[in-house]
Amino acid sequence: MNSTKKKICMLGGFAVGKTSLVQRFVNSMFSEDYMTTVGVKIDQKSIQLTDGTTVELVLWDIHGDDDFQSVRGMYLRGMAGYLLVADGTSRSTLTKATRMHDLAGSSVGDVPFILLLNKRDLEAEWEITRNDIAELQSSGWRVIKTSAKTGENVEEAFTELAEMMIA
Repeated sequence: MNSTKKKICMLGGFAVGKTSLVQRFVNSMFSEDYMTTVGVKIDQKSIQLTDGTTVELVLWDIHGDDDFQSVRGMYLRGMAGYLLVADGTSRSTLTKATRMHDLAGSSVGDVPFILLLNKRDLEAEWEITRNDIAELQSSGWRVIKTSAKTGENVEEAFTELAEMMIA
């Protein structure tokens, strides 16, 4: 049986739900108590892909500094892919996420990524529109709407990124 280890970074602005997504994925839990990540928090979870490969995901939940320049390159070194997270209810978080994507690409090169539009459970309040999403998708971005609160599409997002990294 094949087994491999892959580092994934969670990138996004403050309060977009990076930590909540990781906690939902790793521990199947959600908390309304918001705790700001300081520095980086590392979690791990093994998953089995459809081809039978076991992937040990090492999840780096990097602090939500809106000034990505301050994210040290050492946090990104060795990452095989990343989940870019924006809060659907805040258009400015999408702008920050696209800037982080550009900076991550210049730091580590072309690695697989998926944009997660989080807080799907609040979709009626979203500022990010269908047109915004269609524009990103037409430029080749994979976009998944998630909810850390309900768990919607969380497992699928991490699994899809793992599949992309193994391909």
